[in-house]
Amino acid sequence: MLNKNVVTFIGCDKEYEEAEVVLFGAPFDSTTSYRPGTRFASQAIRNESYGLETYSPYKEKDLEEGKFFDSGDLELPIGDSEKVLDSITERVNIILEDGKIPFMIGGEHLVTLGSIRAIAKKHEEFHMIHFDAHADLREDYLGVTLSHASVLRRCWELVGDNKIHHFGIRSGTKEEFLWAKIHTNMHKFNFDGLRETVSRLKGQKVYVTVDLDVLDPSIFPGTGTPEAGGVSFLELLDALHLVMSNCEIIGCDVNELCPPLDISGTSTAVACKVIREMLIDFIKE
Repeated sequence: MLNKNVVTFIGCDKEYEEAEVVLFGAPFDSTTSYRPGTRFASQAIRNESYGLETYSPYKEKDLEEGKFFDSGDLELPIGDSEKVLDSITERVNIILEDGKIPFMIGGEHLVTLGSIRAIAKKHEEFHMIHFDAHADLREDYLGVTLSHASVLRRCWELVGDNKIHHFGIRSGTKEEFLWAKIHTNMHKFNFDGLRETVSRLKGQKVYVTVDLDVLDPSIFPGTGTPEAGGVSFLELLDALHLVMSNCEIIGCDVNELCPPLDISGTSTAVACKVIREMLIDFIKE
């Protein structure tokens, strides 16, 4: 059994035994290729979440109606990516074995691989829906295969062809986009095609990974690798609601907030609201 964190994300203070969704933080950014600082995201998000209401006027539901538990941050060995991934996999294994849904707050995007390793052990077949500005499909980045720039390529090795569905992608190498045409389902620039994808995935298990730089940097400047031309906040909320309310969600994560890069705190507040809305979609009528 996991212990409750002292400071929890707002509304995520139910007891572990009764919880349906379990949050945890993965404060890691050792492979960040541009501007580091995402290791501070999970704690900043918890603290900032108390600027929110637990009630969502978008969904007309309240976090207090759900069964959410925040187990706190993992203590990660920052210099060793493989040990970090092992720690994440171990935490997700515990959550899955107890019949609950893991919700990870990163951290850089490489942390998703640790979660997917555990999910792949538990579920023989599942799909991933990936919201991001970047393809993250490189074979390696400067010779390093465990990188936030190659995380979806490593995930593909576990889930297989045509099981990863990318949306919002507007950056990557030519090789990544050519590779995606064969092995994954790439939707560039926005969420066009998402409704059709969700319709095809009804009844199938889905893991959702959100790199917050899918948002336009005018909305979300606090991220390590900003890319102009992103989606709006409301577009992201609508897309997430479509996925979360129509698919069998077996796990999810939110990554790539870098609090030191936005001293106004606006980006952290945006991240908190995204997480609140994702959690509320787990509340059934």
